[in-house]
Amino acid sequence: MGATKKEWTREEVAVRILAGEALVVYNNQLLRIPQAWLNAHPGGSLAILHFVGRDATDEIDAYHCDQTLAKIKSYVIGTVETSGGIWEPLVPPIMTGWVRKLSHDGKTAWHNEATPLPPSNLSSEILLVERDSCLLETSGPTLSHLVPPATRLSLKDQARHSAAYKALHNRIIDAGLYNTRYITGYGPEIARYLLLAASSSVAYSHDWLIISAVCLGLLWHQLVFTVHDLGHMGVTHDWTKDRLIAILLADFIGGLSVGWWVDNHNVHHLVTNHPSHDPDIEHLPFLAISTTFFKSLWSSYYKRTMVFNRVSAFLISIQHKLFYILLGFGRFNLYANAYGFLWRKAFDHRRARGGRWSWWLEVVGVLFFWFWYGAVLKGCGSWSRAITYLMVSHVVTSPLHVQIVLSHFSMSTEDLGPVESFPHRQLRTTTDVICPPRLSFIHGGLHLQVTHHLFPRLPRHNLREASVLVKEFAKEQDLVYAEFGFISGNGEVLDVLKGVADQAKIVGMVADHEIREAIEQKVR
Repeated sequence: MGATKKEWTREEVAVRILAGEALVVYNNQLLRIPQAWLNAHPGGSLAILHFVGRDATDEIDAYHCDQTLAKIKSYVIGTVETSGGIWEPLVPPIMTGWVRKLSHDGKTAWHNEATPLPPSNLSSEILLVERDSCLLETSGPTLSHLVPPATRLSLKDQARHSAAYKALHNRIIDAGLYNTRYITGYGPEIARYLLLAASSSVAYSHDWLIISAVCLGLLWHQLVFTVHDLGHMGVTHDWTKDRLIAILLADFIGGLSVGWWVDNHNVHHLVTNHPSHDPDIEHLPFLAISTTFFKSLWSSYYKRTMVFNRVSAFLISIQHKLFYILLGFGRFNLYANAYGFLWRKAFDHRRARGGRWSWWLEVVGVLFFWFWYGAVLKGCGSWSRAITYLMVSHVVTSPLHVQIVLSHFSMSTEDLGPVESFPHRQLRTTTDVICPPRLSFIHGGLHLQVTHHLFPRLPRHNLREASVLVKEFAKEQDLVYAEFGFISGNGEVLDVLKGVADQAKIVGMVADHEIREAIEQKVR
């Protein structure tokens, strides 16, 4: 698709994107990502598609090791025209619902998943205008609606944040914080896992089923934190080694899918708290943290419309009362998402990294999990005791789900568009949970979510030390570093849920009133 050019203008990049190419800016170089790598990308294709036409330098550096970064040069097709060294971003087609699909004639063409818009509308939706003002605005109505004037950002300010973040990243590297603490970090973790596993086994052998179930649930709860590290390549920093260990812990012992988790979690990190794109806040009909969900949004991750109707309006109106009950069943939702992912991948002939062996190993792992866990339930002696064991072992893991939502549910869900820098977005949408070092193991060390979101590959045992540098960075850049205690954090989340619930009640009342009026008019 054309020879390498010395410099690409913004308009030329836009034309090539409209022609179907996945072009991403990295260090003012233009990368062309072939379809084969979009399919094989370990972080999933959406992790790339959300940055088509944008400068993804900070995100690429944050998510990839040096060995991977060295391979990027093979995708370079030239440099890009900038203004003062700053690339003016385009709106990625995926952000407005556009994807490339095979048409009836066997050719790949643009298709809008979210709305039945004709392809001719795409050009106005990906182009940004008002170059001189350095403000985010588009000639298309869709993005203008998503970015109200009050939320416009200065491209120059965002570039300044980005430059400061790069300097911060170098400080993190120079401090040796990417070095994994195998002995002092994972040594106590492994000891804790073995203790919980042994305690569960011994209690089960003595018919102390409740104690056994609690210990097993706590084991699952703690293992997830290490699986999280492995999914980010934050342990051995080798994809194959980390993935093999992760499958052992997540699939064989926990019955989940690390492949699904990585696919889901990387998107969450890159488009944090975006109602249409972050799967971690898309929980209709049960939960909504913004009234934006009342618009029946299209989810680019789940590929479906999140319908807001009378049923969801009712459930949302009492969500603050159901919150902890729903999270108590959170692990069952993980099963559903994980197995749905593995099922879809069974019919997906595209080759992701690891080929089919990682998929097959995950399937074997899940089957093995239900074999041994099924035997545990069968050995309980009766259906009632088995169901009790099942529920206790799963509900005990629910604090994990509370911890996950605390870091984001009370934070901003605004869409500030592609001009927003990586550090600005992460600090705006993420908060820490204040916790003394002696209790940090309860949170798996991931209560320091702000630093984790800025440096996802950083071993979690180094997050506390790194957070000191991040706070200095935030202060220097006049950015808010949010943090609160566990109790106050729960209070803030409940306040957000109740605020949205109250609005859902009003929507329901208005709908009921309109229905009654319509009925009365028919009667007349």
